[in-house]
Amino acid sequence: MGNGLIALGALGAVIGLIMLPAALGEHPDTSLLILGACGVSLGSLTAASGIFFKARAIQAPAGSQAASGELGGEREAARRFFVLRFVQPGLAGLMDGSVSTLAPLFAAAFATNNTLATFKVGLAASVGAGISMGFAEALSDDGKLSGRGAPWLRGAICGLMTTAGGLGHTMPYLIRDFRAATTLAIIVVSIELAIIAWIRKRYMDTPLLSAVFQVVVGGVLVFIAGWLIGSE
Repeated sequence: MGNGLIALGALGAVIGLIMLPAALGEHPDTSLLILGACGVSLGSLTAASGIFFKARAIQAPAGSQAASGELGGEREAARRFFVLRFVQPGLAGLMDGSVSTLAPLFAAAFATNNTLATFKVGLAASVGAGISMGFAEALSDDGKLSGRGAPWLRGAICGLMTTAGGLGHTMPYLIRDFRAATTLAIIVVSIELAIIAWIRKRYMDTPLLSAVFQVVVGGVLVFIAGWLIGSE
């Protein structure tokens, strides 16, 4: 199920990306823009769900034999491999997408007070960051020495999660009311940071308070930078 969702999500995200050039061309089509953005967003979230289900499958109890040393060691090795191959690149992408895109998004929001223009800036930042992070993850480590698996797979996971993290707080700007869109975007950012803190606690053994403090400080600093630049 996990592999199927990952493949389906990747396909949806690619189809959404194909729609964007036409939607932003010489004669912009708002409906096609919304459809393409939804395809990229839902595709990324579907792929992320597939990664989650794959994690649950790997960590599911295997009956009474799980207590044996040999099987327990195999499952621990499988868990470590999963963290290295899926969780780390996905977490790096989610953190980058959720935090780094805050500055350009809110700078555009407070500078223009235009929801559609802000949405386009956030969409461009999210897709651009996803492509950049995907290539960076894939090219930084071929997996032979580190044992982290196929570079193209890690790059795809990192890129999709980066795009999903950025689109999460970009999508509210499809709402025409600026105050409502900005309020909802801030709420989404809070949820994203909470998810990042939970993943770090769950898979990286980071104390919850420490994880929350670190991601909140980073998010607030980037948000303030965007607000100050946009308000000038």
